[in-house]
Amino acid sequence: MLTLLEMLLPLIAVILVIAPLFFIYKKGASAENLKTKLIAQICVFGGVFVLAVLFQFGGVHALAEGTAAANSITGTLAQGMGFVAAALATGCSAIGAGWAVASAAPAAIGAISENSENFGKAIIFVALGEGVAIYGLLISILIINKL
Repeated sequence: MLTLLEMLLPLIAVILVIAPLFFIYKKGASAENLKTKLIAQICVFGGVFVLAVLFQFGGVHALAEGTAAANSITGTLAQGMGFVAAALATGCSAIGAGWAVASAAPAAIGAISENSENFGKAIIFVALGEGVAIYGLLISILIINKL
């Protein structure tokens, strides 16, 4: 069973990472002020990440103890590379779709605001960008089904 400390450490880590963001939005923003706050946010995130890797939150293994099946999972290198390929297919397609939608959506909104008859033409470009993520997800499902 997890102890109270093992349950609170991840919560403390999340609070340490998110807390500086409240100070950024609370006070007035200037270019120099935001630059120093961004650097501080990156340093806090890096520090929490390093501490999490070094201490691994007290070595929480309570959920995996006592089961022989959890300790006997084995796989081949080809299966591992298949899972990496599926993750890359999904991740890269989602990043590409986000980039496409981020560049097409403002242009579509501008075109629609000027002439409402352009809605059908403008929304196609946004939908094509979102379709890229669906295709990446489909490819990763096909890869995992072959494993």
